[in-house]
Amino acid sequence: MLEKLKHAQIKQFFIEVRLEMRKVSWPGRREVYGTTVVVVFAVFFFGAYLGLIDVVLQKGVESIFKLFK
Repeated sequence: MLEKLKHAQIKQFFIEVRLEMRKVSWPGRREVYGTTVVVVFAVFFFGAYLGLIDVVLQKGVESIFKLFK
């Protein structure tokens, strides 16, 4: 009895998933391309920015250590 109930619940779950997936608004090729370009640009921009900040802070800390050495 319990096994049949579990089977029915699993079957109902997948039926509902299929119905919900039909309601999804999938992005088109153009939209996916546009957002990918934005993400790649943002990654390189913030990577360069954080790299620059890292170098500046490293030089600052090195100069402080040289000052007190």
